[in-house]
Amino acid sequence: MKTLNVGMIGYGFMGRAHANAFRRVGNFFDLEFQPILKAACPNDLHKEIAIAAAQAGKMILCEKPLSMDGKEGLQMVRAIEKAGVPNMVYYNYRRIPAVTLAKQLIDEGRLGRIFHYRAKFLQDWTISKDLPQGGTGLWRLDAKVAGSGVTGDLLAHCIDTALWLNGPMEKVTAMTETFIKQRKHTLTGKVEAVGIDDASLFLARFANGSLANFEATRYARGHKALYTLEINGENASICWDLHDLHRLQFFDHRDEGRLRGWRSIHVTDSDHPYMSKWWVPGLQIGYEHSFVHQVADFIEGLQSGKPAAPTFRDGLATDYVTDAVLKSAKSGRWVTVQR
Repeated sequence: MKTLNVGMIGYGFMGRAHANAFRRVGNFFDLEFQPILKAACPNDLHKEIAIAAAQAGKMILCEKPLSMDGKEGLQMVRAIEKAGVPNMVYYNYRRIPAVTLAKQLIDEGRLGRIFHYRAKFLQDWTISKDLPQGGTGLWRLDAKVAGSGVTGDLLAHCIDTALWLNGPMEKVTAMTETFIKQRKHTLTGKVEAVGIDDASLFLARFANGSLANFEATRYARGHKALYTLEINGENASICWDLHDLHRLQFFDHRDEGRLRGWRSIHVTDSDHPYMSKWWVPGLQIGYEHSFVHQVADFIEGLQSGKPAAPTFRDGLATDYVTDAVLKSAKSGRWVTVQR
C-alpha cells in the first residue's frame, strides 16, 4: 500500500473532524493509498496556502468556503488548473448517505420536473451581546478573517448541496442583518464594528426553472445546527434533516392512492450509498463519517483518474452565489449569479 503524507492546516473543531477521517478511512475503505497525518499548523489564508501548494505540485483538500469571495476563488482555481494537481473542497454534507441517496433518486428522474427547493441552517450561539469577536475561537465573527457571516459559513453548505442536487442558479434577491452592531475584539481589546451578517435570507431561481428560498441565522434560539432541505417535484418530494441524518423522507404521488404518503427511508442497508463499508443494516452512522467518505472518494479519484467533486471549480460556483447574495442584500435588487 502506498502512503500519502498529509499536512493539515488548522486544528480547531473542523481540524478534529478531518484528522479523524484521515485516521479512519483506511480501516473501512479498501484503498491503494493510506493517508498519514504528518503535520498540523493553524491558518485561515486559503488563497495563499492553496496557490503556494499548487505551485509546489501538492494535491489539496480545502475547507469550505473555498475563499473569501469569488475573485479570490478564481485565482485559486486558475492556479490549481495550471498546476494540474488533484483538488477538492470539503462540502461534506454531499456525502451523508441519505443526501447521496437523494441525489441518486433525482438523477434517476424519480421526482420529475423540479418546482421548489427550500433549505435552512439555524443556530443560536452568537445571540449574547457580550460575546466578543475575533481570535482563535471566535474568528467567524470577524469579517476581516471570515469574509462574511452566516452567508459564507452556513448558507454556503446549503448552496453547494442545492447546486449539486438541482443544478445552477440564475439569479437571487437577498436581505441580511447584523443584530449586534459592535463587539469587543479579542485581539485588540477594543469595541469595534461588527462586519459580518448574523442572518441571511434569499430567494433564487434555478436554471431549470424551479424556485427556491434559503435561510441561515445564528439568532434562532433553541437551534444548534438545524439544517433541513426539501425538494418538490412533479412526481415526488424529498425532505432531509441533519438532526435525523440517516433518514430520507420520500413522497411519491404515483403510489396507490389509499397507501400514498410520506415514507421514512432508514438509510442503513448495504445497497444504500457508502453503507456497505460500515455496520450491519439498521445501525446508523453519524456526522463524522461524511468526512471519511470524502477522503475515500478523493483517494479513489486519484486511483481511477476521475476527480471526485466538489473540485475547486465547484467551490467557486458556490462562492459566486454567496457573492450575489451579499451584493443583492446591499442593493436591494435581483442579482444575476456569475458563472
